[in-house]
This record gives sequence, C-alpha cells and structure tokens, in this order.
Amino acid sequence: MFKGISRRLFLRVSVVLGAVGIFGTFLFGKVRSAAGKYIRPPGAVEESKFLGQCIRCFLCGEICPNMAINFVGLEGNIAEWGTPYIMPREQGCMLCMKCTHVCPTGALKKVKDDMDEIFKKVNMGKAVVDKSICYSYNNRVCGFCYGACPFPDVSLKLGDWARPEVQEDKCVGCGLCEKICVQVPQAIRVIPRGAEHKRALYEKYKMPEIEEPKEMFGM
Repeated sequence: MFKGISRRLFLRVSVVLGAVGIFGTFLFGKVRSAAGKYIRPPGAVEESKFLGQCIRCFLCGEICPNMAINFVGLEGNIAEWGTPYIMPREQGCMLCMKCTHVCPTGALKKVKDDMDEIFKKVNMGKAVVDKSICYSYNNRVCGFCYGACPFPDVSLKLGDWARPEVQEDKCVGCGLCEKICVQVPQAIRVIPRGAEHKRALYEKYKMPEIEEPKEMFGM
C-alpha cells in the first residue's frame, strides 16, 4: 500500500501518519507488538524502538531502486500504520543499503554497502527451506534460489542435487531467493526476525529414506 503516491500528497500523508503512528505507538505499543509480523528494511532497530523512531516519511521507499519497500496500511494496527516493510515474494531487497542512509531518525541504522558490515548489522530475518515441496529435495534439480542469492556459497550453499542449504549465521533475510523460487507456494521463504518459532514448521520435516537396491546389474 502507499506505492506511487504523488509529491503533493507525500508531505500531507507523512505528517498525518507520523503523528498517528507515534501516538498509536505510545497508546497501544504495549498492548500489541508487531515483532515477527513484518520483514523490516535493512538496518532496522528492534521493533519496539522502530515503531517509535519511524516518522513515516517514506524516504526509504522513495530511494529503493528495486521498489521493494511497502508501507503498512489499514491492514495493520494503528501503531504500525505507515511503517516500511518488505514482501520478498513480490520483490526482494538488493542490499544496496541506500534506504539506511536517508532515514532521518535512525529507525534504520546506516549500513555501508560492504559484505562484512552487512553481515554484522543487517538482520531482516532468516530464509528457511520447505523440503517437502522444494524441487531439489524431491527428485528434481532446480537451484534458482542459489543463483539469486547475493552471497552464494556464503549465505546459501548447494548440496547434492542442487539442494539449498541456508547458512543461518550469514543469511540476512533479503528475500531474493524467495522472490525467484519457481515453486508455488514458494519452497524457500524468509521468516521475520522475532518469529523464529515459525522455523520449526519447516525444520521438523525429515527427508524420506531412499532404500538403495541391494543388487544392481545382476551383481
């Protein structure tokens, strides 16, 4: 929501949503936290602070070259209105870090376009593979997610038969793997920070054991 707004509406909407959002955070922030609900842009401070520091200026969305940043509308609660989030299935984050440099309040901390600093300061979530529907775990070969990963062989590796293996300590949750996944629904998705418990839904899956034939070619 709030994509493609005109310049004329920009200041009006940002002022109104900023006031409403900050007031809503003060009034309702302790009642309902959005932690684990949204994938925030890179550099976002912890959710409880983010809701108060974000002034709903929309600058992060304006500068995003991949148009990956959306803004919470009426589907969210009052404390969340106008805050930025990413929906990887629609568009993933390129990790250019431009949004972190235009944020005027520090809701998005500045991060350099440097791999080591990104690993240190960015945590949008973690990708997880649903092995029950991933082609590469079900007698086919895919590997599209690996090709889309900005840090192949570091954040995402391929095992036998092009089976994706997420390296949790190096995955920052950009969602480019989720965006490109050809399976429907997606076989790899980003779980937002604060919702780590949801990973168990996928990690409990165990690959069926394939019994190799005892005799081959009459031997």
